[in-house]
Amino acid sequence: MRAPNILGRGLLLLALACAISGPARADAAKKNYRLHCMGCHQADGSGSPDNGIPSMRDEVGHFLAVPGGRAYLSQVPGTLNTPLSDGETAELLNWVLLNIGRQSTPADFRRYTAVDVKNYRASIPEDIPGMRVKLLEQMAAGKKAD
Repeated sequence: MRAPNILGRGLLLLALACAISGPARADAAKKNYRLHCMGCHQADGSGSPDNGIPSMRDEVGHFLAVPGGRAYLSQVPGTLNTPLSDGETAELLNWVLLNIGRQSTPADFRRYTAVDVKNYRASIPEDIPGMRVKLLEQMAAGKKAD
């Protein structure tokens, strides 16, 4: 009878660890935003458009609606040049979309994973500023992502 008791305790500990890890990941992502993004994009994501730093506030989620936009968010220089792992970057992107993109982020958006970020980072466009212009044009034209 001892094995089921040990198994039950193990499952309970696993469930508690999973419940705690969600908030811990969000705290880590918020910290990473402060360390790696806030210097240019500001605490609220408003950026400095007059200085070439785009606002993400209530806007960044719109990139998910056009073809190539999801990959682009993993490929912008600020995202590419952080010392964060693919998993940490995925959590940071998810945090930004939910907390800074807010209503621009589709309610059913597919969260980034470490594998997504790794794959997107492996195929960086040659002209990232040109890609942004193209994506903004697609948004204005109402093109939809697959």
